[in-house]
Amino acid sequence: MNTKAPDAPVSATRPRLIIDERLYPRLLALAESARARVPELANRLLEEIERADLRAEVPDDVVTLGSEVTFRHGDRAQTVRIVLPEDADIEQRRISVLTPVGAALLGMTVGQRIVWDMPNERTAVLEVVAVQQPNRGAHH
Repeated sequence: MNTKAPDAPVSATRPRLIIDERLYPRLLALAESARARVPELANRLLEEIERADLRAEVPDDVVTLGSEVTFRHGDRAQTVRIVLPEDADIEQRRISVLTPVGAALLGMTVGQRIVWDMPNERTAVLEVVAVQQPNRGAHH
């Protein structure tokens, strides 16, 4: 009897995503404008934006623009802030939404994992460990 391992993350390749509906037009425009420079990444980002659940209110545990996100990639955990391309600064750990990691994490919720194509034909499994929103206290 050939069955999948019980811990095989069936939804890890395409977890449910949540995007702030106010950011939707900006994200679409960014992805469209990036098509000439990074067509594969831009198309994947467009795909992710299009399938996301658009919401007026985004829960605090969802990665959005400005979020500080701690994610695990293999045995390493890393914390970065997801920003617009013009605000990116790797020294400050601010990564653009138009990078493979930024695009992969956008819209994900704490505890979710995603399988994402990275440069050099590698595939990575990224898991969101924690999310902190800018200008939001512990309670609204």
